[in-house]
Amino acid sequence: MAQLVEIDDAADPRLADYRDLRDVELRKHLEATHGLFLAEGEKVVRRAVEAGHTPRSFLMAPRWLDGLADVLERSEAPCYVVSEALAEQVTGFHVHRGALASLERRPLPSLDEVLAGARSVLVLEDLVDHTNVGAILRSGAALGFDAVLLAPRCADPLYRRAIKVAMGAVFSLPWTRLPDWYDALVDLGERGFTTVALTLAEDAVPIEEAVRGLDKVALVLGSEGHGLSARWEQSAAKRAIIPMAAGIDSLNVAAATAVACYVTARR
Repeated sequence: MAQLVEIDDAADPRLADYRDLRDVELRKHLEATHGLFLAEGEKVVRRAVEAGHTPRSFLMAPRWLDGLADVLERSEAPCYVVSEALAEQVTGFHVHRGALASLERRPLPSLDEVLAGARSVLVLEDLVDHTNVGAILRSGAALGFDAVLLAPRCADPLYRRAIKVAMGAVFSLPWTRLPDWYDALVDLGERGFTTVALTLAEDAVPIEEAVRGLDKVALVLGSEGHGLSARWEQSAAKRAIIPMAAGIDSLNVAAATAVACYVTARR
């Protein structure tokens, strides 16, 4: 059972995993260096532990202890019990969901492992916004996709904000990073996937038409600003658009993904 440790000093070194959660660059360095990630909220903490991630510690206000009592019962990690005011002082924001956990990262699975048996996958190139990455994983999981592949420069799905927006889908939907950016779509084609790039290219066809009758599909989405790179747009087997009303040319990448996933899942 987790040992309950009451702490009343924000400078206590045992709280190091939870400091300055709003500082993205600092957190990326700290989490990569120590091989950890943070989960926020009762549901997300529970899903992370149930997915097999090993807790390093928990941090929560007293009123959240009962809600996670069964998780704490099964854990050997310490649970630091603090006031909500102290939690805000340490983390840099109001922890309104009351519970945080620091967990060990696991090695990423190989591409072969993630694609085993998959028929519908999402491929993300250089998305830098953690909220978008989290929302895309949530849509993919909800709409029956089998895996998500990320280009090397994509935002981290295990960053706290991404996990929170995904509502823990990052723990249920298989994902990994692509080992080779340049020929990634060519490799997927050789594995039997038809790569369909969401783009405003002149030869793009409506998404319903692009995915109709396909067996294995890889939907390819680009960065929030300029979209897909020329290399990925040109090396995709097909280019597709989501038809828009006059005056609007595109959707936010997370919204576009949800629409494309819905259409593709019903192909």
